[in-house]
Amino acid sequence: MARHVFLTGPPGVGKTTLIQKASEALKSSGVSVDGFYTEEVRQGGRRIGFDVVTLSGVRGPLSRIGSTPPPGKRECRVGQYVVDLTSFEQLALPVLRTAGSSGPGRRVCVIDEVGKMELFSQPFIQAVRQTLSTPGTVVLGTIPVPKGKPLALVEEIRTRNDVKVLSVTKDNRNRLLPEIVACVQSGGK
Repeated sequence: MARHVFLTGPPGVGKTTLIQKASEALKSSGVSVDGFYTEEVRQGGRRIGFDVVTLSGVRGPLSRIGSTPPPGKRECRVGQYVVDLTSFEQLALPVLRTAGSSGPGRRVCVIDEVGKMELFSQPFIQAVRQTLSTPGTVVLGTIPVPKGKPLALVEEIRTRNDVKVLSVTKDNRNRLLPEIVACVQSGGK
């Protein structure tokens, strides 16, 4: 039986928008929701990188075009983007650790996304696994569509029997919100 819900689909199809709308709907129905999402950063009409934004509104860089990593840090690059692992971990890990510590009541943890950039972080990989196995916590997340070399954690999530994967398309994205909210409220059933 599925407990967690992950959205997948091509870039720009609306996964993050659905995650944000579902988070708002869940919060307004009294569900405890925390987590993070990634957002494009544009300058002069062109994308220059991505930020990680917690649901409490704290924002920091996830990646930027051609920037160089801080001195002494290894360069983690996806295409033209250099990942700021330190910034990402400072924002994402505390949110996941809070969600991954069991306490009274059911919680929803938003993880947008489990993708190439985020997977440079070993502590993130461990925190995602911990959160997925925490009783009382439901993960609402996004994973990329399979392309090229499989990403180990993404495939692990995709094949878990307690995960329901919903494919987002331009045709169904405007109809998926009620199904996502219902799945999360029922623990992914």
